[in-house]
Amino acid sequence: MNAVLDLIPAILFFAAYKLYGLFIATAVLVIALLVMVLVTYLRTKKVPKLQLATALVATVLGGMTLWFRDPTFILFKPTAIYGAFALALLGSHAIGDKVLMQRIPQKAVVMPDAIWRRINLAWALFFVFCAVLNVYVAMNYSEEIWVKVKVFGFTGLMFAFMIAHIPFISRYLVEPESDAAPR
Repeated sequence: MNAVLDLIPAILFFAAYKLYGLFIATAVLVIALLVMVLVTYLRTKKVPKLQLATALVATVLGGMTLWFRDPTFILFKPTAIYGAFALALLGSHAIGDKVLMQRIPQKAVVMPDAIWRRINLAWALFFVFCAVLNVYVAMNYSEEIWVKVKVFGFTGLMFAFMIAHIPFISRYLVEPESDAAPR
């Protein structure tokens, strides 16, 4: 459910872009991300670090886009976010006893450290790929194509990448404990 809710700012961005253009869409995106952080905090009394980081980067780069009336800043927001994610994931290989992906609370998956390290590295490389792809699209295609790739292309890539993990992770799934008494 949270993954679907995380798509709301992107959908609002796309709709605002189609109706009003990039500058209004940028403002809508920034507001939507900040509202999402606030709603998450009000619901859970916590804010996920990734959600907060995304909102802050969008606020800074989106704000610069609006202030300078220059779309370049928002065009490279995905690259900044994907690059930061990649650096955090790669850095976790050198810092601490667990990689970043392994530090996320897990209830359904129990895997050996070596598998976590491979998955963490795969995600880091995926985010590097996405960062480079965003630069390529932003520099070589129209703004309209970039918006479509940003909203639909990266969402599809992320979904496909997650699905591709299923064969590797499925053998490590933990059976949920049943609360019902045996009959």
